[in-house]
Amino acid sequence: MAKYFNRHFLKTLALSTGVGAVSGYAVYSYLGSNDTEVQVQNGIEQRYYKIFENKETKWDSNWDKRQSKSLVKPVDSNKSDLQDKYDKKIESQKSRATRHIFLIRHGQYNLSGETDGDRKLTELGRKQALFTGERLSILDFPWTTITQSTLTRAMETCSIIQTQLPANIPLTSSDLLTEGAPIQPDPPSKHWKPELYQFFRDGARIEAAFRKFIHRAPPDQKEDSYELIVCHANVIRYFVMRALQLNPEAWLRLSLDHASITWLSIYPNGRVSLRCYSNSGYMPPEAISR
Repeated sequence: MAKYFNRHFLKTLALSTGVGAVSGYAVYSYLGSNDTEVQVQNGIEQRYYKIFENKETKWDSNWDKRQSKSLVKPVDSNKSDLQDKYDKKIESQKSRATRHIFLIRHGQYNLSGETDGDRKLTELGRKQALFTGERLSILDFPWTTITQSTLTRAMETCSIIQTQLPANIPLTSSDLLTEGAPIQPDPPSKHWKPELYQFFRDGARIEAAFRKFIHRAPPDQKEDSYELIVCHANVIRYFVMRALQLNPEAWLRLSLDHASITWLSIYPNGRVSLRCYSNSGYMPPEAISR
């Protein structure tokens, strides 16, 4: 009876959600040595066992190439005097603060505009930006910096948000953050089909933006930072997939509301947490659009 229960329990876990899949593996590890009738070569348990053990799913703690050991040249470990200096250098290169990065999409804008100057925010888009500015003000974080894309709709959104925040927050602009086609999506879209050269042109730029703006705090940063980046849907979606080390080709499967808030936290050890995605629940329903 106990053996039947063990097998039944494993299969129930394996057929449940992703959490159940991991739990199924844990239970198998615990029971495997005693329950000889549970065969890892057969059944659904083996499928989840392979997924859990797949090395490709493991987190790369040095994804931003800023892990302290990767910044210091190795020394001969047999020489104690050099080892001491090496250890001190590693300690001096460690990140000690958390970066909280708030990715804000621009508000609704005039899609029929032929030039960037014509693609200004609509009346609804301005209201959305105001709602977001009010929300950020209520959060009352010690905002560190604001960075904006150089496209009109992003700068207008940023300007409206700034009216709700303290006036002394440093503002910078970056062409790297402008909208584009980051990488060919999988599956492809039936309605959005850029030319291949657009992926070649924009992909390198958006990846450069990711490397510039999304990384752990430098060693000289002593306090946690709260940084605002006002940019575009494709850029934000790509950033999220890359930061979480998920398949970047899946970026187009995500949707993003206008003027919504996406919050990434990057911890000193390189771990990344998605605190919220496309948050627009603070807006009245009639103001939400995408």
